[in-house]
Amino acid sequence: MTQQGAVLQGYNNELVKCIEDLCMQKEELNKQIQQAEEEKSKLQHEIQVLSEQLECVCENLAQKVASRNELDKILAETEAAYMKILDSSRTLLNVLKKEVGSLKHSPDLKTNVT
Repeated sequence: MTQQGAVLQGYNNELVKCIEDLCMQKEELNKQIQQAEEEKSKLQHEIQVLSEQLECVCENLAQKVASRNELDKILAETEAAYMKILDSSRTLLNVLKKEVGSLKHSPDLKTNVT
C-alpha cells in the first residue's frame, strides 16, 4: 500500500505542479492582456485626437476653397467689367478721331482758322 501511496503522492505532486504552471501562464496572459488594453486605449485616444485635427483641417480647407471660389467670381466679374471699359474707351476714341477728322474737313473750321 505504501507503494500505491507513493504513486498517488507522485500524481498529486505532478498535478500541483501543472496547476501552478497554469496559474503562472494565466498571470502572464493577464499581464499581456493589460498591456494590450493599455495600447488599445492609447491608440483610440490618438485616433480621436487625429480625427478632431482632421475635422478642423477639413473645415479650414472648405472655408479656403469657398474664399478662393468667391475670389475667382470677383476676378471674373472685374475682368469682364474692365474689358467693357476697354471696349467703351476704344469706341470713344474711334468716335473722337472720327469727329476730329470731320472737323478738319469742315469748311466752317477752315474759314475760322484763317
